[in-house]
Amino acid sequence: MLEQNRKAITAWYQQHHRKLPWRETKDAYRIWLSEIILQQTRVQQGLPYYNKFVKSFPNIHKLAQAQETEVLHLWQGLGYYSRARNMHSTAKTIVEKYDGVFPSDYKSILSLKGIGEYTAAAIASFAFNLPFAAVDGNVMRVISRVFGVEEDINLGTTKKAITTICNEMMANSSPALFNQSMMEFGAIQCKASSPDCDICPLQENCYAHLNNKVNQLPLKINKTKVRNRYFNYLIIKYNSGIYIQQRKGKGIWQNLYEFPLLESKQALSEVELLKELRQYSNSSIKLKYRSNEIKHKLSHQLLHIQFNVIESSKIKPEKNWQLVPISQIDDFPFPEIINKHKTIFK
Repeated sequence: MLEQNRKAITAWYQQHHRKLPWRETKDAYRIWLSEIILQQTRVQQGLPYYNKFVKSFPNIHKLAQAQETEVLHLWQGLGYYSRARNMHSTAKTIVEKYDGVFPSDYKSILSLKGIGEYTAAAIASFAFNLPFAAVDGNVMRVISRVFGVEEDINLGTTKKAITTICNEMMANSSPALFNQSMMEFGAIQCKASSPDCDICPLQENCYAHLNNKVNQLPLKINKTKVRNRYFNYLIIKYNSGIYIQQRKGKGIWQNLYEFPLLESKQALSEVELLKELRQYSNSSIKLKYRSNEIKHKLSHQLLHIQFNVIESSKIKPEKNWQLVPISQIDDFPFPEIINKHKTIFK
């Protein structure tokens, strides 16, 4: 059955797969770029970013030589910015340690920053045709349904079992073709919701289809607790400039820019906000405009954001605030949720 399913999926792939630029190359650098960009990102959204990065940084030397702000600015809007920072760091490592040549063995690829087991297997198979199963969420869904894997896919033991099945299916075949086929089959045919089982080439062998469990598999028990955070952004203009600051530390949006931030434990009333703002001025402070609350969901956090346009005759800026010309504000990389609301001060 393993070989029968593999042949059915690869035959499906050869007829139905999407033509994508990273599938037309064996260049490990470009394959790596695509895999990092597509982590937790749909192909439709990631494709323009891939094209922008290839145009701006056509080889790994160009990426390694870039300033981090350049990389983050180009990444703006994709989210999960640690991917961009890790990608930039890895480019430098490859230039320094491997003379700019992407390593061609699985262990060396896996040792690079920002590359996990799935990404290492994808690069190893697509660029070098090495026999390592690339098991992403799409693949886990296909295997769970077809073979009746009813354990929580968040568990390491479940992923290991699924990887074993994939490696057995891949035996004596092209690793690159097998991995591409499995991933594309999960993305297009065996979708998370409303898969079209009536035209699926695996329906006669699919455990979930035969046992009416398509909507129940894969089993995913979510134990993540969402943390609520309250962000009060301060829009403070001075002459033709505006104050911004760079986020530091290991939290969200590291090294991106934002407006001065007053984070509170709960939503602040206008009176409470004005009271908090006294620390920034010895004179009176006016709240000229306050946006409605904007909710922004991250993987483990829910941000409650409000933008506040502040006016005062004398502001005492914090040490980390930077006064930059409003005309140059677009030169700085901001989180997309802030970027969308820049019109507040323009």
